[in-house]
Amino acid sequence: MALSPTAAQRRVIAAADPVTGRLKGTETQLAALVRRGLAFRHPRPPHDHFLTPAGHRIREAADAPDPGAVAPGTPAAPDAGGAFAARVGGEEAVPGEAGPARLREVRGAWQGLLELRRMTHPDGSTDRPCAWERSHLVRAAALALEAAGHRPAGPDGGDGYRVRATPQPEAVAVYEPDGGALRGCAATLERAGWQVGEHTEPRTRARYLLASPRKV
Repeated sequence: MALSPTAAQRRVIAAADPVTGRLKGTETQLAALVRRGLAFRHPRPPHDHFLTPAGHRIREAADAPDPGAVAPGTPAAPDAGGAFAARVGGEEAVPGEAGPARLREVRGAWQGLLELRRMTHPDGSTDRPCAWERSHLVRAAALALEAAGHRPAGPDGGDGYRVRATPQPEAVAVYEPDGGALRGCAATLERAGWQVGEHTEPRTRARYLLASPRKV
């Protein structure tokens, strides 16, 4: 069971890479986090340290906004807690977050996620989602879509993708009113290692994707 970190250790956790969970700190600090079950040392050189799922939860709890300040069902802001987050669709536009700078940030996050796959899969593969993606389904699917150039929906709806959680374990729903764009989202997620099926909502007859991380 993970033990509560000290204030100094919380600062190390807060400074971790928001996508890969890679940690920076002294050997003493990193070893202490490993003992508390909040980090692990990768067996391959250069033997970097990464947050465990328990460590990620502590980091995200510190970043979480006041629950009373956000209406239920409102998508998280892309810069919640000052950390990078892929756009899930439906967010308010953030001034200064469009253009080449955002593109570089998204591409960097995607490359970081591929590296995390390589380092955490026993076979070093990058063709299927890793444990971090399975515990952050909406963010992981949204990153795959945004990194591939798909456009997220704005706050008022319209064209663009929207990624949402579902009651089904390990599955997200992807909505996109344009049929061709929806099929493009499906192709992107399949290339990123997700299993994808297209479905129709019984009440609205809207088409949507149900996507799950592929295991093998």
